[in-house]
Amino acid sequence: MGSFAKAERLLARLQALGEVGALPGGGVCRLALSQADGAGRDLVCGWMRAAGLDVIVDGIGNIFGTRPGTQPGPSVMIGSHIDTVATGGIYDGNLGVLAGLEVVEALDDAGIATLKPITVAAFTNEEGARFAPDMLGSLVHVGGLDLGTALDIVSIDGARLGDELAAISYAGTAPLGAIRAAAYLEYHIEQGPVLEAEGTDIGVVEGVQGISWTEVTLSGRSSHAGATPMRLRHDAGLAAARIAAGVGEIVRGIGGDMVGTVGSLKLSPGLVNVIAEKAVLTVDLRHPDEATLRQAEAKLAALIATVAAAETVTASTRTLARFEPVAFDKALVGSVEATARALGLSTRRLYSGAGHDAQMLARTCPAAMIFVPSVDGLSHNVRELTQPGDIANGLDVLATLALDLAGRANAAVVGISRANAATGETTDSNANLKES
Repeated sequence: MGSFAKAERLLARLQALGEVGALPGGGVCRLALSQADGAGRDLVCGWMRAAGLDVIVDGIGNIFGTRPGTQPGPSVMIGSHIDTVATGGIYDGNLGVLAGLEVVEALDDAGIATLKPITVAAFTNEEGARFAPDMLGSLVHVGGLDLGTALDIVSIDGARLGDELAAISYAGTAPLGAIRAAAYLEYHIEQGPVLEAEGTDIGVVEGVQGISWTEVTLSGRSSHAGATPMRLRHDAGLAAARIAAGVGEIVRGIGGDMVGTVGSLKLSPGLVNVIAEKAVLTVDLRHPDEATLRQAEAKLAALIATVAAAETVTASTRTLARFEPVAFDKALVGSVEATARALGLSTRRLYSGAGHDAQMLARTCPAAMIFVPSVDGLSHNVRELTQPGDIANGLDVLATLALDLAGRANAAVVGISRANAATGETTDSNANLKES
């Protein structure tokens, strides 16, 4: 039996890409369109070209590497992103891109041609850590955001997106939407604790929660911390603290799958003995039901107005990102589940708590995601880890399903070998794709 996807090669590439923008003591900082991101893109594009893929870059910097099929038409697209948060790990996003590369290389190794093309995609600024909104590259790709508007977005460090794209030489010339997808698969770590806690191999993702990001600016008046009575203050810092605490109360009051986070809070002038005259904070609200998310947003608006009046400060808000919940294609989700079970892997259906490029691609083609466990549920953390065996399991599911969707064009033997990273042994785990 010939081997197909090789986890060892994927694991080695994850480590190599993790060295680009590596942080002292572990983790990685590869913010979108930074010089580190440019170096990471160069590495990935080099691997794609070495694998014989036709590599193109569009106007927002999305990278597409395509292995031709024997028939023309839309691709089976496998993708994710390689940008990270400032204190990220080596798996988030990177796993999906590099696993796609492994699938197409392994098909070459096994001499397997496919009817449909297979495209590996790396989308720009998925994280939204430097430029808002998140999932920006895939949003532009599907026509949800005008390219000119996207290029004029200013980052948290004051840089214009279009200028930064040019600075790293990834202001591409390929037309937006040049690569059409017949289906989109995204392989990702869970980024949460559920799969590990339940001992489940594969998360079958039914959809992505709705996301609401709001920036709140509170304006008060600076004065002496010791000489100004509480009743005469216009304290933006105290107002911000009350809103932050109130977000927790809103979320707990709604309950269920509702989550809320105050992830950034900045006070000015930021001195220990001066009442803050300005506070800027962000509120991240998420829920898989649109009506419930709207309820939380209304409660947040009421909270801001109440606190601003009580603390005699003025308040303004700005929407940073707003995406409705997305349900993935039922048939493709079912195929993920059936494929995993045929491989002898345990499954659990769940919604993603994080945003992903898959939710944007779902606007234009059937889309689905494959999750594997995150150790201790950690992600966006330098200690982010998914065990090699779990990575191999997910790779098996991805490769099996991708080949099924693309269609085999010849009679080559198609066995997938799951690599045991500790021993180097392989175990044939893909009986449903072998020649009968």
